[in-house]
Amino acid sequence: MKLDILAIAAHPDDVEMTCGGTLAAAVAQGKKVGILDLTRGELGTRGTPEIRAAEAEAAANILGVHVRENLGLPDGFFQNDREHQLPIIAALRRFQPDIVLSNAIHDRHPDHGRGAQLTSEACFLAGLRMIETLDAAGQPQVAWRPKYVYHYIQDRLIMPDFVVDVSAYWDKKKASIEAFQSQFFNIDGKEPNTYLTTPGFQNFLEARGREMGHLIGVEFGEGFTRERMIGVRDLSDLI
Repeated sequence: MKLDILAIAAHPDDVEMTCGGTLAAAVAQGKKVGILDLTRGELGTRGTPEIRAAEAEAAANILGVHVRENLGLPDGFFQNDREHQLPIIAALRRFQPDIVLSNAIHDRHPDHGRGAQLTSEACFLAGLRMIETLDAAGQPQVAWRPKYVYHYIQDRLIMPDFVVDVSAYWDKKKASIEAFQSQFFNIDGKEPNTYLTTPGFQNFLEARGREMGHLIGVEFGEGFTRERMIGVRDLSDLI
């Protein structure tokens, strides 16, 4: 399936918290959208990889994305090297996205910054035809390089290069986050509380959305950083 946008994340639930509204908006506009999780989040304090996989599928259905896959790279221990670049390269060549959204360039969780660099370099390498990858049928894949790579903003505040108005899709974004009950909402006393299960974290997510929206004069926004200069053909493209 040829995608317009592919959101790549170190962990299941990264996308929902950061760019879920942007993806939902793109789907509503008729774009083909997918999510690629790098790891199963198996080092998470709460839940299991199997539970998180089911939650990720539920969240994908809420956002309306066309495909969601998991590469099963080692949570906490993947590296920006050939071994871990090649599966991403193969996925990029299979989905041929025009736009890739990736982890924050630096963040509280070390997987996020490392995932950002890994994805960014894989996007470049995917365009080199001398790097050989095979499809599911064992046939050589055609080289493909996304036109744009943007990085969503996660826990640590990074000033965005641009903000997407997601006000009309905030409820859908919130519902997709709530799909990860093992990580955020299912505080039943049977598992340890974490940074994500504190009541303040939910307030933080809303405050961050309102803060980003405030920057562009709307109710809710999602911020991104760029790798190269953004151009517009007409000043009316701007909010």
